[in-house]
Amino acid sequence: MSLSLKMEIDTAEDVTCLDPELLQLPEVSTFALKTSPQLVEDLFSQWLSLPESDNLVKSLIDDAKTGAAVNACANFSNANAVGSNSLPSMFSSVSAPPLSPRSSSGSPRSSRQKSSPSALGSPLKLVSEPMKQVIPQFYFQNGYPPTKELKEQYISKINHLFDNPLNGLKINEFKTVTKEVCNLPSFLSSALFRKIDIDCVGLVTRDAFIKYWVDGNMLTMDISSQIFEILKRPGCRHLTQIDFKPVVQELLATHPGLKFLRNTPEFQDRYAETVIYRIFYTMNRSGNGSLTLRELKRGELISAMQHADEEEDINKVLRYFSYEHFYVIYCKFWELDIDHDFFINRENLIKYGNHALTYRIVDRIFSETPRKFTSEVEGKMGYEDFVYFMLSEEDKSSDPSLEYWFKCIDLDGNGVLTPNEMQFFYEEQLHRMECLALEPVLFEDILCQIIDMISPEREDCITLRDLKGSKLSGNVFNILFNLHKFMAFETRDPFLIRQEREDPTSTEWDRFAHREYIRLSMEEDVEDASNGSADHDICFCLVVGDDNSRIRGKPIASFNEGDDEWMILFLPCRLNSDVLLGFCGG
Repeated sequence: MSLSLKMEIDTAEDVTCLDPELLQLPEVSTFALKTSPQLVEDLFSQWLSLPESDNLVKSLIDDAKTGAAVNACANFSNANAVGSNSLPSMFSSVSAPPLSPRSSSGSPRSSRQKSSPSALGSPLKLVSEPMKQVIPQFYFQNGYPPTKELKEQYISKINHLFDNPLNGLKINEFKTVTKEVCNLPSFLSSALFRKIDIDCVGLVTRDAFIKYWVDGNMLTMDISSQIFEILKRPGCRHLTQIDFKPVVQELLATHPGLKFLRNTPEFQDRYAETVIYRIFYTMNRSGNGSLTLRELKRGELISAMQHADEEEDINKVLRYFSYEHFYVIYCKFWELDIDHDFFINRENLIKYGNHALTYRIVDRIFSETPRKFTSEVEGKMGYEDFVYFMLSEEDKSSDPSLEYWFKCIDLDGNGVLTPNEMQFFYEEQLHRMECLALEPVLFEDILCQIIDMISPEREDCITLRDLKGSKLSGNVFNILFNLHKFMAFETRDPFLIRQEREDPTSTEWDRFAHREYIRLSMEEDVEDASNGSADHDICFCLVVGDDNSRIRGKPIASFNEGDDEWMILFLPCRLNSDVLLGFCGG
């Protein structure tokens, strides 16, 4: 049977689907392809064997190789001519097929017949190259450039502030620029001034400031990046402790809440050191002494700086800058440093917290396992080392503290705490309870309690991740090596519970420092009163009431009765029993 006859028999009703211009089936149904795939092959082979089709394909290939523009319209016109001449010879014996029923408007075939030939896919149809989309620059090495309107707005402010005969400002006049133009804390003005005044001429001109702040794209940076750029030294990609010294020194010189320290430069230095140590303890999570921009952004230092700049009472700035917090840390260090050589040894540290710590944990600290000492004296820790220790000891809910103590308990350094390691430290706790005639708690019971508190992923070990995921993780370390806090946890001290409920936003460190500062200030007042009245006895009357920061721990009245002098002291009612006993014992 000839090819023409086969086509007449098998595809009589599909002939109407042939495009007489392109000589192809515009669209072949899935059913037709499945039932007679050879038909499509035969049709395409027949078309491809035509000389005109061969010339068309070769010309398209040559144009593609040379990169010349393809004249698609001309090529397709030639193809149309070929198709129109070939149709009569191929389908000369086929009569016109009947029209489709008009009622079948929803049928797929009806929609195909109404489709435009230009919208149908074709093996020879060229896909035009997509138009290139211009993507605007999104990365700028020196920061995103400011808009023209923003530049004009800032330059107008700058012109107003620098409008003087010198066309510039001295360092004592620069604070206004720092606050109003840069929107930075005022105690950063000296650091910013020196950053611009490279030649140290003592004057920052208008043009120099515009070049640094406006042209240098500083005004479009976030405040963390601005402060980072101001404080870091040229060529450095991190901040060190030295970079923060000018900032804290200016804070000491200008803040009204620290005015009383201006006549005591030694304590100014100690305060500045303590603030910087606290900053790096909290924010420098890598512990390498190099604070990166990422660490600066993740911490709360910027908001603490802004708070310190707005708050006149520096003690209300609990993060980093509180003088009361510095006072507590420094007094604790001074109490333990008996010979006042500014170093602490094992025997000194074991007395911390009225001998609260075990010998085994103190040995781990002095083995420099949790942190290498900066004292550079073997067997002794310096003031910075003590600050890290004390912050970790008094607030075991913070991540730096958990990391500090985790390293101490992890004897083999494999990253997990096993029951054997925990039992090693708890054995001394158990021995101390027996010596004090306290009811001992067996380690098996303690281990079950720890597992219930932490809910680790595996019951045979505890990871640092497990500890950070539990709010009770600090109690685990107290159980293992701090007897006083362990017993307070066991007895559920009602004073501590009340404090936590009254001020849930305060950290454990904030509450401890508050209690300890009151105790220390009361002891100092009592000592002063005793030294001034050595010829007769002094009796004290304690008045307990609501907290009042102006009179807490201070003498509010005194009177004489016979040979005795009575002094009335005010105590906040939220002080716990430890503070009262500590004061009475003092």
